[in-house]
Amino acid sequence: MSSFKGSYIYAVDEKGRVSIPARMRKYLSPEANETFVITRGTETCLFLFPLDEWEKLEKRLKELNTFNPQHRLLVRILLMWAVEVTLDNQSRIMIPKNLLEFAKIDKEALIIGALDRIEIWNPEVFNEYVNSQPESYESIAEEVLGMK
Repeated sequence: MSSFKGSYIYAVDEKGRVSIPARMRKYLSPEANETFVITRGTETCLFLFPLDEWEKLEKRLKELNTFNPQHRLLVRILLMWAVEVTLDNQSRIMIPKNLLEFAKIDKEALIIGALDRIEIWNPEVFNEYVNSQPESYESIAEEVLGMK
């Protein structure tokens, strides 16, 4: 089971390739076969799932009620953006142009571990997102985790 953590900033080359940090690659299971599925995330970021984690998500998606409009929309949006990508010899993935445009990623990418997936952000967009939150990190931690 993947357990991605940490944050890194990497350059994005003119072909849309970005390196996946070694500290994150070490959490890839052999079942992922150095393959990921990248798709539209939430809050203007991209979600990068190792193939084995994506397969678990697909199983959950198949269990959704196709007669529920919210379920249909989620499946449609998530899957219409989804692309399988494989690490190249330099441990990079190629991010499709439409996903780069969606996430407003140009020259740099902020790569964040998010347990079973990796999130890829434009660093400036991420900072704006964090700074625009109505509640502090501390108050959210207390509410969600019961930490004081």
